[in-house]
Amino acid sequence: MKVRIAMLALLAAALGSPLFAQEGSVPKGISNLDHVFLIVMENHGYKQIFPNPNAPFINQLAKSAGYSTKYFAIGHPSLTNYLEIVGGSNFGVRSDDYPNWHSACPPNLANGGTVTLDNPAQVPPLICPISGTGTDAATPVFDCTNEVQTVPPNCLWDIDGIASLAAAPNTIGKTIADQLVERGRSWKSYQESLPVGNTDGVNYSDGFFTNLTDFTSFINSSSFASWKVQGVNIPAIQSQNDANGDIVLLYAAKHNPFVYFRSVQEGKNPRNSLANVVGFDGPGGLYQDLGTDDVPDLAFIVPNQCNDQHGRGNAGPFCNFDEDDNGTQTGLNQALILQGDVTVQKIVTSIKASPAWQRGNNAIVVVWDENDYTATPNQVLLIVDTNHGSQGIKSSQPYNHFSLLKTLESAFSLPCLNHACDGGVNVMSDLFPKGGNDQDQDRDR
Repeated sequence: MKVRIAMLALLAAALGSPLFAQEGSVPKGISNLDHVFLIVMENHGYKQIFPNPNAPFINQLAKSAGYSTKYFAIGHPSLTNYLEIVGGSNFGVRSDDYPNWHSACPPNLANGGTVTLDNPAQVPPLICPISGTGTDAATPVFDCTNEVQTVPPNCLWDIDGIASLAAAPNTIGKTIADQLVERGRSWKSYQESLPVGNTDGVNYSDGFFTNLTDFTSFINSSSFASWKVQGVNIPAIQSQNDANGDIVLLYAAKHNPFVYFRSVQEGKNPRNSLANVVGFDGPGGLYQDLGTDDVPDLAFIVPNQCNDQHGRGNAGPFCNFDEDDNGTQTGLNQALILQGDVTVQKIVTSIKASPAWQRGNNAIVVVWDENDYTATPNQVLLIVDTNHGSQGIKSSQPYNHFSLLKTLESAFSLPCLNHACDGGVNVMSDLFPKGGNDQDQDRDR
């Protein structure tokens, strides 16, 4: 009897704590998908985009395809959410810092550290390559540490402002990309304004110049002298928050979560390496792959920071940051909203014109990484469009970034990963209709 009571107590404790396995069982509920095109947009809450007359294509796509009225990002800032979308965890990262490329420093999971935006002990502010297992960072109800100019109680709301997540042990430092390759499937991260060629060590770029550019090789000494501050040249300055402001940071590593993982940085498996990270244009880029019918199973698509509605402060008025973040459409740079809308239209139209879209079961997902940094629930718009099944679906079920990961894992017959295994995290079966070619949905690929 005592043994039975002890076992029941252990079971109750397990159910009430985040003691999930590193990888669980394969989630059920989603038909096999051949290709998923995941488009990630930036920094706008649900009500700022839907409805917004300056985002006509996005609004029409949501209504005609399907969307969620209760989808939440997890935390702040951007990189945290990108990691949660692809890996089911923040991996101890609550910042937008650059990768510490190829460093042997211990990953956050191993030392239990939490990287935040304003951590004075973190010098330099670089993120060690993520790998191994350990404990991630907690997600509180209210976040008063990251990119907040006011004092409590005007803090950012994580998730819905009600739920929270304790720091989770047994977190494994891998992503859906690692899982896909393990099962013989494929992925690519398409990043607009990433230069053609080697991406190793690239933290930011305007499509031509990067943080690795040596400007002294082609700028005459007299003009370059004006670009120096206390003897530090422009590349070094820009690695410290773009102080000079000359390069428009269109591509940003913080929107490319895969490059933060040791498996991708080291590339011991050539199918799971930096070769999977490409731009929109040029050889092996998004538009060439769509045109030549050479698309991966998972296409992770991120427009540049003028086209994803993020904005930059040095790229002209149409790309300026929003004037005011108050959770409404008042104060938005509506030109930035329109620019993002046209970008989504171009990408979606190109996908639907590709040979890959015409066969099998495929899906396009459009999602925003987080809201606008107001003290409101972290609710964002998620749109699901498929080439099969019912259309015009409006889901009122509560979902979040972990639900998205779990859904993709179900569609690709992959085990749930990290917080995607948590109780209460459900696959989005109402937004993903059963496919017309389901006879192979359970095959081992």
